[in-house]
Amino acid sequence: MEKKSAFITGGTKGLGKRTAEAMAAMGYDLYLNYRTEYPETRAWVLRLQHTYRIHVELVKGNMSILDDCKSVSRHIRDHVPNLAAVILNAGPYIADRKLLADYTENEWNELVNGNLSSAFYILKELIPVLRQNKGRIITFGFDKVESAPGWMFRSAFAAAKSGLASLTKSIAMEEAANGITANMICPGDITGEWKEKMIEEAIHFHDPKKPVGRPGTGEDIARMVTFLCDEKSDFITGSIFQINGGQDVLSKSSREGK
Repeated sequence: MEKKSAFITGGTKGLGKRTAEAMAAMGYDLYLNYRTEYPETRAWVLRLQHTYRIHVELVKGNMSILDDCKSVSRHIRDHVPNLAAVILNAGPYIADRKLLADYTENEWNELVNGNLSSAFYILKELIPVLRQNKGRIITFGFDKVESAPGWMFRSAFAAAKSGLASLTKSIAMEEAANGITANMICPGDITGEWKEKMIEEAIHFHDPKKPVGRPGTGEDIARMVTFLCDEKSDFITGSIFQINGGQDVLSKSSREGK
């Protein structure tokens, strides 16, 4: 069986890290983009290589800086001919609740470039490679993004991700004849350390805010990524999947106020 490779933006922490581990377990070689290297990153990479007998390469770049997007994606294009999955996990987010009128121009550009424009620059370079391998494209959104909802105090992020949802669906239609699928995953309210935890760690932890009764984890998201990357998932494209434990995330955000 021919070896496959996956490129994951923001692949060394949070949801990206847990996704990388799941893809490694499937036997994918990994090319992991990162912005900041953490003290434990190199040891973690060595563990992945040893455990799964795969190749793992770290590729530094800030996906909010368009020149970085271009250089990183061209590196992948030129050095990874067996690229079979592009997972666009990285996306800047400003924690402070801000009215649109209070955003600076730099903040707006960071959020729109990092969450939307980066996808254009990356996929422009990598779709030709994915065509050769009938590859998978997976983007990340937010709750109800397919309806382009308003999100109070998150206008820049919401606008960028809503655009990304439309872009994902458009690519799905354009590239279907080439065997490429493109889908979006919308994580629910998965925060802090839960982004890197396993489902087993959450099953016995009660969370009254979640209708299912437990917190969401990085593994919940990674399981959907690996499902969509499976060869038999080739009929699933242009879809947006909510992984939120039944929680209405936007209503929760509005109730909390500024």
